[in-house]
Amino acid sequence: MNLTDTQLQRLYQGFLKTPLLWNSSPVFGLNQLQTHEDTSMFKRQLHKRFRLGQLAEQFVFSQLEQLKDCKILAENMQIQKERQTLGELDALIELDKTPIHLEIIYKFYLYDETLGSTEIEHWVGPNRNDSLIEKITKLKNKQLPLLYSSECKSTLDELGLNSEIIQQRVLFKAQLFIPYQKTVTCSQLNENCIKGFYINKRQLEEFRACEFYVPSKLDWFVDVDDLVHWLDLETFKNEANGFLEQSKSPIFWIKKPDGTLLKCFLVWW
Repeated sequence: MNLTDTQLQRLYQGFLKTPLLWNSSPVFGLNQLQTHEDTSMFKRQLHKRFRLGQLAEQFVFSQLEQLKDCKILAENMQIQKERQTLGELDALIELDKTPIHLEIIYKFYLYDETLGSTEIEHWVGPNRNDSLIEKITKLKNKQLPLLYSSECKSTLDELGLNSEIIQQRVLFKAQLFIPYQKTVTCSQLNENCIKGFYINKRQLEEFRACEFYVPSKLDWFVDVDDLVHWLDLETFKNEANGFLEQSKSPIFWIKKPDGTLLKCFLVWW
């Protein structure tokens, strides 16, 4: 079933509220695309269902289309060699008459101080099958260099572009979650990205007096909403077990007895 306009706008607002993972200072040489114009309405027509990461791309494309001095030259451009796909350029745009190759990323990371020795290395995906350092490494070593490959040249030629004058930017947004009752200080990353905490199944007992809700995957974009069907702890445990048994860590919402609303991950590890 396709999303209604109301649902799309709600998800888009959640996307807009998610800060950039870092701001003005580059991280590992990666510069964020900074835009400041009001693009508060999603104006694209979608004719199929998208996964969360794909929908984030559509949200960015809608933003770009509404900027006064921006033109999208190509989106989701696959680069191939002998019918084999080498990779994809998320977008080629012209902003203020400057050609830009833009990579779009929207992620969820949990802080684990046992991983690596630096701030960037401590952030891991909720299912531990990806990490921030792995994504940055892939961007630097594979996705961004693809622009300068011989296989990409013919595609750029068709657009009248020369890779030597194209700037490269990322639009990297993320929601960060820290261990329950821990404090994490960020020096390279944007602390405003911290949206909640994570716990394991054993720690759930500390929230026995609370109510719970498991949002759909696309609702991971949005802030906690009180107008949902809340579950008691035992019912929630039964629902959550289906995720944990598959080594999946779901986002869930908590409503405390005093009405406080929290956003959390329940981890299997």
